[in-house]
Amino acid sequence: MKAIRRFTVRPVLPEPLRPLSDLARNLRWSWHTGTRDLFRSVDPERWAAAGGDPMRLLGSVPTERLTELAGDRDFLDRLAAVADDLDTYMTGDRWYQRQSGRLPAAVAYFSPEFGITAALPQYSGGLGILAGDHLKAASDLGAPLIGVGLLYRHGYFRQSLSRDGWQQEHYPVLDPHELPLDQLKEADGAPARITLALPGDRSLRARVWVAQVGRIPLLLLDSDIEENDLIERGVTDRLYGGGSEHRLLQEMLLGIGGVRAVRTYCRLTGHAAPEVFHTNEGHAGFLGLERMAELRAGGLDFDAALEAVRAGTVFTTHTPVPAGIDRFDRELVARHFGPHAELPNLEVDRILRLGMETYPGGEPNLFNMAVMGLRLAQRANGVSLLHGQVSREMFAGLWPGFDPEEVPITSVTNGVHAPTWVAPEVYRLGARQIGTQRAEEALSIGDSDRWDSVADIPDQDIWDLRRSLRELLVLEVRERLRASWRQRGAGTAELGWIDGVLDPDVLTIGFARRVPSYKRLTLMLRDRDRLMDLLLHPERPVQIVVAGKAHPADDGGKRLIQELVRFADDPRVRHRIVFLPDYGMAMAQKLYPGCDIWLNNPLRPLEACGTSGMKAALNGGLNLSVLDGWWDEWFQPDFGWSIPTADGAGTDPDRRDDIEAAALYDLLEQRVTRTFYERGRSGLPDRWIEMVRRTLSLLGPKVLAGRMVREYVDRLYTPAAHAHRAMDADAARELAEWKAAVRGAWHGVTVDHVETSVASATAELGSTLALRVRVGLGSLRPEDVEVQAVAGRVDEEDRITDAAAVPLKPVGVPGAGGEWVYEGPLALDRTGPFGYTVRVLPSHRLLASGAELGLVAVPPEDVAEAAGLLMR
Repeated sequence: MKAIRRFTVRPVLPEPLRPLSDLARNLRWSWHTGTRDLFRSVDPERWAAAGGDPMRLLGSVPTERLTELAGDRDFLDRLAAVADDLDTYMTGDRWYQRQSGRLPAAVAYFSPEFGITAALPQYSGGLGILAGDHLKAASDLGAPLIGVGLLYRHGYFRQSLSRDGWQQEHYPVLDPHELPLDQLKEADGAPARITLALPGDRSLRARVWVAQVGRIPLLLLDSDIEENDLIERGVTDRLYGGGSEHRLLQEMLLGIGGVRAVRTYCRLTGHAAPEVFHTNEGHAGFLGLERMAELRAGGLDFDAALEAVRAGTVFTTHTPVPAGIDRFDRELVARHFGPHAELPNLEVDRILRLGMETYPGGEPNLFNMAVMGLRLAQRANGVSLLHGQVSREMFAGLWPGFDPEEVPITSVTNGVHAPTWVAPEVYRLGARQIGTQRAEEALSIGDSDRWDSVADIPDQDIWDLRRSLRELLVLEVRERLRASWRQRGAGTAELGWIDGVLDPDVLTIGFARRVPSYKRLTLMLRDRDRLMDLLLHPERPVQIVVAGKAHPADDGGKRLIQELVRFADDPRVRHRIVFLPDYGMAMAQKLYPGCDIWLNNPLRPLEACGTSGMKAALNGGLNLSVLDGWWDEWFQPDFGWSIPTADGAGTDPDRRDDIEAAALYDLLEQRVTRTFYERGRSGLPDRWIEMVRRTLSLLGPKVLAGRMVREYVDRLYTPAAHAHRAMDADAARELAEWKAAVRGAWHGVTVDHVETSVASATAELGSTLALRVRVGLGSLRPEDVEVQAVAGRVDEEDRITDAAAVPLKPVGVPGAGGEWVYEGPLALDRTGPFGYTVRVLPSHRLLASGAELGLVAVPPEDVAEAAGLLMR
């Protein structure tokens, strides 16, 4: 019989055990080994059955056991120690509090998904895991973030396989009362409510749940409440589900509703108001409009409000392809804003202009969330050096007249939260080497000094650790594979072969990620005979563990999964290659440590960062990857191997896959397996162990989320906070009026004449060239512009590469026609073909970049030709 109503019955803990509730409700337990060990000791079997979720555990422990623990002095002492440790963690000074200078009082961090723990399934892939690691690292560092997202009633989907290997989706309903969440409530105890106005006099209402992620509150908005109509209740039903209007409403709730939730939370708790708003991908871009509406209500006009909002906003793009960005029909967006819908004090046509693709190659009828995010942020970044370059090229149309390398999008390479992803066995080995405190600091803060001690760990200890992790993975794989086959309809009598799946002494390769086509799940199947030879080699075999989910609407991705599953079902190789369904955080935490090699073979440069290989590296796994994302930046032969790419513009996609698959097989056959199986005088694989050691000591500190968050604080958050403080109402009006004046007058800015002190086409290294430039400024003043000489090496087409800009200074008074003369020295500091040009940029103390307005004046061709080219 099916229940007609569901309740959550919470346990009543005996008074001495009350701290268990606080420990369970702070998600620090998900990365704090001591807290997890304490909960495991409550009831090891129930802990395992609860999937390592303290909330579920406490709901299942019998009263008798709780009573027993309440009288157990040893347990109560451990409980008090862990509770005291959490209190110290929550209140003590950490890295952020020890920094000098005026850091942001608070930062609001918006993301459509957060991967904190499997016990709070609100993530689908890398974006969410990154967001979760960002919050956890910020907590460890003491950075005052407020996370903002949505609470999806079905989360992402659960994955299983049909008998023939086709992905099937399941959407279990999540009860917020069973999750580690608390409702945000008003002072009178009533639930706090966020309301958005919809067309047709309708409303979208949401309550706010708070997940405590260490020191960081994570606000999750939930529209599944009785005050909403059926359609509005379903807005937060699924992550990345529904059609265009459904997605638009989700993103309006995340951005606009999220700002209102932050304001409400700060009002009710006394938390410092954010000085910086960080938009993690374009999904939350509407947050800038809500902040503009707040300022409009305070008396600023649209343009001044825009400048004030931009000053304190950071935008991070995660996609390397336009197809990965949310875009909406302009009419759909227009219908949801204005006098009869949301943000009535913002002009709809001005809102639309913020997101329209008004640049060559853009779709003029589409509203682009990333474009809006960039226009609403004074600071933007990609998530690896290569991705920063790709992003500058992809969005260069927003800054016409500038070379892609000058587009104001920097990069902060992603990192991963080591305490979450490092296996307890690895952590214990490190703690034994350098002590518990230093090991915790090494994982959370970084600092290579703490990682150097890996060099002192004996080879035998490293090899024994790697084998034990591989053995744990083998047991995990067999258990999951057996459950998967039962879901596929197999009987117990058919599954005896699973006891022989994988071998703890065989080189183990892992491949697990989302399954869009560019990640090439099935590249390993290009030459099945060669793959079989690798799997079944009599002396140097390999075994492969594969996992991943295709988007429910992506039948192409599902076909790739089915193709791999059918290969892995072959009785000849099924003991050497497996596909595990329902890839998620719980599986990943076992998978990364147990793999010797982490394989990644995307189409370069379509992997923005790709952090899974970082997690493997922190556990001593070596990377075997295409030079894309973070691997392009930090690859060294000490850390693994690079798969050569055939990414020339004229390469046929099939031929490219054939070439790169062949390169992958060659690496495995000739280098990877030989290094793993070759034994030195000690009987150990010396070269392999040395690669593991160097991966941990040299790569380990780089891939930390702690390093990533420190970079955000130093390079983006703090400058944004300073800009926010400088941009008071008067400054915002001043900047807006100045920009309008400059845009209106820019047609009168010209470079009329350029002359130099050297007439020949050659010059000596170290000499100095005197430049004299005549420019017309029209109605502008010298303080409104910067005149620059831009110099560097030139290619065969006289394009300047590796350019450096040198400001020139005005001399004398303006001429009769309003022309100004600028002069300055240009040092010839490099040999070879060398060239220069001159340009004029807008200049104002409140600009973050000279490219910010997308305005530049350069010499016309006749002036450029007369100026000449040096050192040919």
